[in-house]
Amino acid sequence: MHRRNRLSRSRDFDAVYRRGRSVSTRFLVLYWFGRDDEGEPRLGLAVPRAVGTAVTRNRIKRQLREAWRTRLDRVPSGADYVLVARPGLPDATEARGFEWLGERLDEVLGKASA
Repeated sequence: MHRRNRLSRSRDFDAVYRRGRSVSTRFLVLYWFGRDDEGEPRLGLAVPRAVGTAVTRNRIKRQLREAWRTRLDRVPSGADYVLVARPGLPDATEARGFEWLGERLDEVLGKASA
């Protein structure tokens, strides 16, 4: 995922959390907030310590970034998104595979667009 498609500053995360909307599923929470410009969508990832060790958290972040990158053409532009992983996601992804993770991401994106 390119740098222009990432949220990196804490004030951007705060804006999405405070002024945005959210939807959740068993394993993921998606926050989004529309920006004034019509630029490309930007994603920030939040994987809390409750999800697992640093190795586990970094692995799930890499997998989520890749799943997001493959769906970037279907994500509405002009918005910032923060995807929060919930405990249990790494174990479920390991047991069911990367395609399953993509389906969970599609599920939360579908709820957000409804």
